[in-house]
Amino acid sequence: MMRYWFDTEFHEDGKTIELISIGVVAEDGREYYAETPFSDILAHKHEWLRTNVWPSLLGPGAQKERAEIASDLIKFMGEKPEIWAYYADYDWVVLCQLYGRMINLPEGWPMYCRDLKQLADHLGVRKFPVQLTGEHNALEDARWTKQMWERIRE
Repeated sequence: MMRYWFDTEFHEDGKTIELISIGVVAEDGREYYAETPFSDILAHKHEWLRTNVWPSLLGPGAQKERAEIASDLIKFMGEKPEIWAYYADYDWVVLCQLYGRMINLPEGWPMYCRDLKQLADHLGVRKFPVQLTGEHNALEDARWTKQMWERIRE
């Protein structure tokens, strides 16, 4: 079983969560990043997204349809991934929605995500180093999450 750390950027309005971008880092060093075409629209309509997320988006060259991202992630993570995120709740929901309902997750995938923040709280880790660059870029945030997981494990 291989570990994967991921992060997403998304728009939520209290009723729906829409994927903007996703970054995944594999235990073996591989990385995956994609944006949805929807990201162009959202970044212009939402002040926080425009200020914090929009500058980190790569644009049309990184954009893929949701179905293609879903397929890519199956190929990238395989059949039995161990999946981690930091403050994982919304990230996990938006990832699962790529496959429809939770029961439609790829075969062998867990129906839950492991949360680095919960692990840190459980172990009494109260401080995390500040991420100096790339904050709100899904791939940079996934890299940071992996680094923090490694630090906690030490």
